[in-house]
Amino acid sequence: MDSHQIQWGNTVAEKIIRNLEKRRMAGSYAPTSAQARDQIMSMIPKGAVVFRCGSMTAANMGLWEEMARLPGIEIIDPYLPGISPEQGLELRRKGMTADVMIASSNAITLDGKLVNLDGMGNRVAAMSFGPRKVILVVGMNKVVADVESAIARVKHYSAPVNAKRIGVDTPCVETGLCSDCRSPQRICNMWSIIEGHMITDRIHVKLVGENLGY
Repeated sequence: MDSHQIQWGNTVAEKIIRNLEKRRMAGSYAPTSAQARDQIMSMIPKGAVVFRCGSMTAANMGLWEEMARLPGIEIIDPYLPGISPEQGLELRRKGMTADVMIASSNAITLDGKLVNLDGMGNRVAAMSFGPRKVILVVGMNKVVADVESAIARVKHYSAPVNAKRIGVDTPCVETGLCSDCRSPQRICNMWSIIEGHMITDRIHVKLVGENLGY
């Protein structure tokens, strides 16, 4: 990134963090994914049980490889190779009682609202209630002006790209845009808009000054 992009990231992140605090959520900013990864690692308590959600942002940062090296940390990982769908469901249920959940957000508005769309619902459910601490790693490419813009971003970009990544047979994989299908493989079933929290600082948004994830 050039100096103008860096300045923009710093300025916009500061504004979002102030607005998150007004909503009883916490926020912080890291210019690079490497710095964000190290800062997140320092937030994990000794002996914690950590729930892994399907975030390409966290995965591409190498966060899980580093997390696995921490002594005494248990990772609940529904994405382990070779497990059955039933085992994956049980791990997702177990994740609801984890000490820490790490995921991303499909979009974040300038005034600090978190907008997400889920297939099964375990991610948006756990964001709202369950794990004691929720850490959301969000690249600045996911910043939008308002909820309407967030919904459009998720429907016509995040969801089609994720559907293509997962390899499901939905119309958006072919067209690149949402057609509000009723496919049994549809990954867009449950919306969540988090406008605030009753538990102060339970949700911590780690904004990153890079384009990360979908």
